[in-house]
Amino acid sequence: MDELGHISHWRAIMAGSLAGMVATVVTYPTDVIKTRLIVQNRLEPSYEGIVHAFYKIYHQEGLRALYRGVSPAILGAIPFSAGSFFVYISLDKIWQEPIVRFTPLQNFINGCVAAGVAQTLSFPFETVKRKMQAQSPWLPHYGGVDVHFTGMADCFRQTVKNKGVLGLWNGLTPSLLKIVPYFGVMFSTFEFCKRVCLYRNGYIESPLNYKLTPGVDQSLHPQELRELKLLRRENFEPRKSALEN
Repeated sequence: MDELGHISHWRAIMAGSLAGMVATVVTYPTDVIKTRLIVQNRLEPSYEGIVHAFYKIYHQEGLRALYRGVSPAILGAIPFSAGSFFVYISLDKIWQEPIVRFTPLQNFINGCVAAGVAQTLSFPFETVKRKMQAQSPWLPHYGGVDVHFTGMADCFRQTVKNKGVLGLWNGLTPSLLKIVPYFGVMFSTFEFCKRVCLYRNGYIESPLNYKLTPGVDQSLHPQELRELKLLRRENFEPRKSALEN
């Protein structure tokens, strides 16, 4: 970081990608279970619920089955993080004003656009991940996957061979309908919360706009600003008492 605590764009992308990878690895078994519960036959279900699915997958297929497809999930985090970040930091050039002055509606649109681009770039990895999660010799018709494969690279190869290149983007539309508004709300809420913090610390006049508080040094840290306010208050009160006397 520099003296102001800022990091470069590339380091921010790396930090976001690594954070996404760690979160993916930690929570991945629940994602596998979700996919298995979705693709199972409702008339003859293989799993009775989350706990039963976890128990059955672990005992029938082993621990590795709970991480089947984790490789494309981790690789997909890289274009998703990079794409969303690059789009988000470039939108100030489109709006022709600084990011800090964006309205809540602009932040919502920015989040939607960034998520849409990022999800489109990373969706082939999502497609392969879902196929790898669903395929199992213990499920009817191998989990209902439309191609059979032996690993991540073979899944890419078989999907392109049987469905064409665009087959890697099958299901993109419903995915965008879910993730685009999700990220729009997330980004706009995040930016609004930052403004609330700036307002509570005295940097801006209202969380609804970015009008700077007059007479406040914006380079001061919150603790320094609070100490300055306290010092000014202490210097003002004795004068006031002297005038009253």
